[in-house]
Amino acid sequence: MASAAFTESTLTGIPVKRGKVRDVYDFGDRLLFVATDRISAFDWILAPGIPDKGRVLTQISRFWFERFTGIPNHLLSMNPSDLPLPADADLEALRGRCMVVRKTEVVPFECVVRGYLSGSGWKDYLANGAVCGIELPGGMQQSDQLPEPLFTPATKAETGHDENVSFQTMRDAIGGELADRLRELSIQVYQQGSEYARQKGIILADTKFEFGLLNGEPILIDEVLTPDSSRFWPADLYQPGGAQPSLDKQFVRDWLETTTWDKNSTPPVLPDEIVMKTREKYFEAFQMLTGQACTW
Repeated sequence: MASAAFTESTLTGIPVKRGKVRDVYDFGDRLLFVATDRISAFDWILAPGIPDKGRVLTQISRFWFERFTGIPNHLLSMNPSDLPLPADADLEALRGRCMVVRKTEVVPFECVVRGYLSGSGWKDYLANGAVCGIELPGGMQQSDQLPEPLFTPATKAETGHDENVSFQTMRDAIGGELADRLRELSIQVYQQGSEYARQKGIILADTKFEFGLLNGEPILIDEVLTPDSSRFWPADLYQPGGAQPSLDKQFVRDWLETTTWDKNSTPPVLPDEIVMKTREKYFEAFQMLTGQACTW
């Protein structure tokens, strides 16, 4: 039986910023990332959370950070006790959902890599024959594999929608050398992750990365190739020409699309069945990728 969802952490006296999923505590030169069980869709945080989701996200990110040995990242430790926690910290609640990380200067763009024609990319293609201004061959179907992975950056919004922008916009904002390097790194990580995931029966349709600067050099930060930041499709069910079954939060988006919600007001509460099926999908993605059972 799943435990109740853990939707907000508390560390008395420690400065915190709360994102859609993570609570980030500031310990000076280090941060503590706490992945809660909150889930968001269409830029809204939904109720209730998905039990143990934060632990699954954290452990998948850990798996990838350790796998990509040649690409620097911000992870220092998985043990929150490596930081001077307040005496009343609930260590059991934090277990499995924490990363102690280096503090960096965050690059203000999402580094999106698309390998398949899906989501907003498919809508863009239908309207313009292109994805984020990058022209594609005619006659492509929904969920088709793209001729090559596309790098399509987006602005990082604190509230509201992230906005797709051209690569030139990114270059103008942060400089050509850094933008070129982030595109190269993003496609490299996507290709390595995609090749590995395919061996495990998962198609990595698209994903987004975040980078920070440490001593002027870009390193991977936040989460990497999780069901929150990526589209995971079961390879054995893949059939281009329509939407695909997923092992990610697209399942929740699809349910929301069946309701009368206008996406501009308080979203409907997720039914128990949707909560538990979403949890199962996250656990299945973890097990397929890592070869290990998720024990929570």
